[in-house]
Amino acid sequence: MTKIRAAITSINGWVPDYLLTNGELSKMVDTSDEWITTRTGIKERHILKGNGKGTSDLGAEAVKGLLEKSGTSPDEIDLLICATATPDMLFPATANIICDKAGLNNIFSFDINAACSGLLYTLITAAQYIETGMYKKVIVVGADKMSSIVDYTDRTTCVLFGDAGSAILLEPTTENVGIMDFIARTDGSGRIHLHQKAGGSVKPATHETIDAKEHFVFQEGQAVFKFAVTKMADVSVEIMEKNGLKSEDITWLVPHQANLRIIEATARRMGIRKDQVMINIQRYGNTTSATIPLCLWEWENQLRKGDNIILSAFGGGFTWGSIYLKWAYDPK
Repeated sequence: MTKIRAAITSINGWVPDYLLTNGELSKMVDTSDEWITTRTGIKERHILKGNGKGTSDLGAEAVKGLLEKSGTSPDEIDLLICATATPDMLFPATANIICDKAGLNNIFSFDINAACSGLLYTLITAAQYIETGMYKKVIVVGADKMSSIVDYTDRTTCVLFGDAGSAILLEPTTENVGIMDFIARTDGSGRIHLHQKAGGSVKPATHETIDAKEHFVFQEGQAVFKFAVTKMADVSVEIMEKNGLKSEDITWLVPHQANLRIIEATARRMGIRKDQVMINIQRYGNTTSATIPLCLWEWENQLRKGDNIILSAFGGGFTWGSIYLKWAYDPK
């Protein structure tokens, strides 16, 4: 029996116009361009402005652009899954709202929250619907309005994050391309180092939680950095070994864009050159669920059918994982 795989057949990214530079941040908190660049590699990030604007707006713009770019009718889409850590609201799912704003009616849609690993988890999940033959066209959205949960008086976190949306079209193929294999991991004990303290069922919003700034990202930087460097590198090497891949077989590493030093450590561990690594953290910062597809979108014209690509991510939870895929099309 011929194996069906899920292949990426189109990709689109969308970022808001407003640019928050390191220079502007240095006027808001005790920091500098040199301090931020040295520690993170980030120079600027896009921020979504406007009353009533949320993650669904980022995702909907990416989806509308994807449909136009790929010549796909909204009626052809069977399923939309949104990876996000910053939903518009606790319910309904942001995926439902994106569908409404993008004109996708009466389809199956839901959210996945795995923090910065959300895009990988969502791609893995979406691929199962394709591989079983249940659906023919699935959209994976990675979108986050991180500015909504960032404390702009905390220099250790406010310099890291930006806002962005992305959309990936998955379709079935019987060729030797598409998502070939994956590894996904979690360690819930890591939650103490990276989380949002209040706003959930354990600690609902009160005047006290708001006054204590507990509705923003909380991160113990040293612990997260140490764990991320180890796990992203380990899982990237593991997926290579599992599939008999050598460093020279890899066309591109597409890492989650959280910190330039983490990216460089992962590449060294894999034994690949810098020119084999997609890096755009300097322009966007950490956009959480959108970082990996923003890379693929920007490098799309350099990708060739059959390219061996490793996607790798690490996020709060702790969550981490890797995907081995073969690119499914030449530049269009």
